[in-house]
Amino acid sequence: MLIGTIVMGSLFMGCNTDNSVECPADFEGALTEEENGLIGTWQLTAILAEKEVDITNDNEENPKKDIFIQYSACEKDADYTFGPGRAYEFSQGENASSCSNKVKLSGTWKLSGGTLGLVGSCTSQNLPVVVNADKSAYSITSNYSITDVKGLTVLTDVKFTYTKVVATP
Repeated sequence: MLIGTIVMGSLFMGCNTDNSVECPADFEGALTEEENGLIGTWQLTAILAEKEVDITNDNEENPKKDIFIQYSACEKDADYTFGPGRAYEFSQGENASSCSNKVKLSGTWKLSGGTLGLVGSCTSQNLPVVVNADKSAYSITSNYSITDVKGLTVLTDVKFTYTKVVATP
């Protein structure tokens, strides 16, 4: 739920005064060495908030900074796949069983100077990305308003970590 909100909430659409939509251009061109390291599938493996928040409706007051542990299997089932031709796909709820939160987004991507640019469905977003030393994971941190189970809004930085899926022979 939070991932879908974040993905959709961070998208921007441009319009001109005659109400026609001007979509951003797809990314094109050869990949850089930095970008070649991003090719593959990256699975969501952690979500950590700076402040504690309780998003589970389990009749217990148990706020945690670890948002990922509070997610259902369907909410945790999220990944990005970056292709060598600049195509990307984001999916959520596609691999876990009986998910009602299925999401599939696709478009083009570019990585430059620690910023991951995504263009798709007439939208664009630029995400600050930090890749770990061995290039096996990357994280994106942004500020979000999270509503807890009591309806209170917590404003906090949230760090999403994606780990590269290693293909088995």
